[in-house]
Amino acid sequence: MKHSNSFLSEAKAFLLLWSTQSFSELGSAMTSYALVIWSYEQKGSALATSLLMICSYAPYVILSIFAGTISDRWNKKRIMLICDTVAAMGTVTVFLLLKTGTLALWHLYVLNALNGLMNTVQQPASEVAVTRILPRKYYQKIGGMRYFSNALNSIGTPILATAFLAFAGMTAVLCFDLLTFGVAFITLFFCIRIPENTVPPEKKESFIMSAQTGIKYLHNKRGIFDLILFLACINLTASMYQAAFPAMLLSRINGGQRALGTVNAVMGIAMLAGSIIASLLGKPKSRIRVICNTLLFSMSFENFILAFGRTVPVWCTGGFLGWIFIPLMSTNLDAVLREYIPVELQGRVYSVRNTLQFFTIPVGYFLGGILVDKVFEPVMQVQRTGSILLLLFGSGKGSGAAFFFFVIAFLGIFTCVLFRRDKNLWKLEESPNSTQASRYGVL
Repeated sequence: MKHSNSFLSEAKAFLLLWSTQSFSELGSAMTSYALVIWSYEQKGSALATSLLMICSYAPYVILSIFAGTISDRWNKKRIMLICDTVAAMGTVTVFLLLKTGTLALWHLYVLNALNGLMNTVQQPASEVAVTRILPRKYYQKIGGMRYFSNALNSIGTPILATAFLAFAGMTAVLCFDLLTFGVAFITLFFCIRIPENTVPPEKKESFIMSAQTGIKYLHNKRGIFDLILFLACINLTASMYQAAFPAMLLSRINGGQRALGTVNAVMGIAMLAGSIIASLLGKPKSRIRVICNTLLFSMSFENFILAFGRTVPVWCTGGFLGWIFIPLMSTNLDAVLREYIPVELQGRVYSVRNTLQFFTIPVGYFLGGILVDKVFEPVMQVQRTGSILLLLFGSGKGSGAAFFFFVIAFLGIFTCVLFRRDKNLWKLEESPNSTQASRYGVL
């Protein structure tokens, strides 16, 4: 009880920020989910829906390397408020276009690109803000809590979005999104103080110099660099999976909007259970072992089960096994980065990290959409009765996506096995506090 009271007192600012921002993220996720369904209904194409995410991630990947300068130099709270406001204006624009009957796919691509730009600037500022308002001893706990809220949102998003769409239409989803934005904005503006760096920098860095600082840090810390490269390869497989997932679930005989919502909700339940596990567990003996093994488990089960599944219960089983240990992986990854990267460099290093770790996501979405639409679906359409591929993956639209899941399962497993043998990763097992800050080579 005493420990709980201490946490509530010391982490009050974080709890306010976390709860209201998570509520706002629920509204944004519901809008994104509803628009994916809307876009697939317009074109019936995996690539068309994939382009929504490509447009979101492209500016994020291209410009993240420079965003750290803004994060480290400017007021974190002001950055977050401005970025949230611009994103909300995008939702208002979708609302107006929808009400006038002029909403088109290209509008969503442009607005997603704008939201991606705002997220590029906001994300490193948000990460540094959490580090500044939270004592170091709670890093493991809050990692689990953040995944807990993500899990609740993953459960609630398909359920609430489907219900809103069925009973009140897209307009209701957009209004709820704006409501959640208002709650988060008012709370951050009036109730949360984010400390800024009180030590003025010795010299003012340009955007190029700032990027070079982050790159130099990663150059000198090969273990952190290889860890980021590992996650970049995993993101390539995961984004190809995400490109094919709605196309398969919405197209298969036993699929549809309800099936997609059900499987997504089960994935959210898995994340919820995993986040509880991550919050309750203490620091493991080996964070690197946890990261490698949980990703290997996920890649070894989910894609295969989704590939061979023909019914909602089987797809739910694959989704649950694929996501149950991801929160545990993420909390340990987050702790490794926060413990090793000096707080005064986190904005710049996180920005470079974002470019390196997430550049494979738009690539994966594009490859996934193209391969499903232009390769795997056509291959399945020309199969003759009795074909081994028809026996394994079924027939009709969506069978090509199932075949695609089977292929990328091997890519994910190979990635995990390869990086598990990386000696530089295991060097991160050494205590990050064993030497002085000068060891980072950039101070």
